[in-house]
Amino acid sequence: MNTNRHTDEELVRYYLATQQSDYFGQLYKRYSNKVYRRCLTITKDPVDAEDFTQDIFLRVLSGLHNFKEKSTFSTWLYTVSTNYCMDRMKLGRRRSDWVELDHEIVKSLAETNDYAGMEERYQLVDLILEKIAPSESMYMRMKYEDNMNIREMAILLQVKDSAVKMRLKRVRDKVKDILIFYQLN
Repeated sequence: MNTNRHTDEELVRYYLATQQSDYFGQLYKRYSNKVYRRCLTITKDPVDAEDFTQDIFLRVLSGLHNFKEKSTFSTWLYTVSTNYCMDRMKLGRRRSDWVELDHEIVKSLAETNDYAGMEERYQLVDLILEKIAPSESMYMRMKYEDNMNIREMAILLQVKDSAVKMRLKRVRDKVKDILIFYQLN
């Protein structure tokens, strides 16, 4: 199937109709470098720009049905990219490295001790994963719920193995920091 000859909008329609990854893959090939450059312009950090680019494409993939062709796909993608980066930058300025948890999670952490049952701990982890960014919790869920290895995750997400390892480590560290912080307080 030669997807190079199709317009962006046709590729979106074909993907939505068939769910064939080749259609979305072509959009990714066309725009990943542009989205990365846009993210780099905003973040001034190549690692963040790469992470944001992957997060944006995951968000676009899951929200492709929201593209209503009122503008070109590239304009829509550029808007999604800019908004995502700006939101993440604002969020980073508003919060410290600690992820704020709502009262329900803090209460659950206080009630959980070393002897708590495994089911309670799983529920606690689920609560925390619901509170961190979906793009972050996705890595944990793929690894531990879906039992995917690093290579499988990299292929699915269309990134390098090293990118999956680094993101997974960051999310693990964030969850561990959250648990330690709230167990100490």
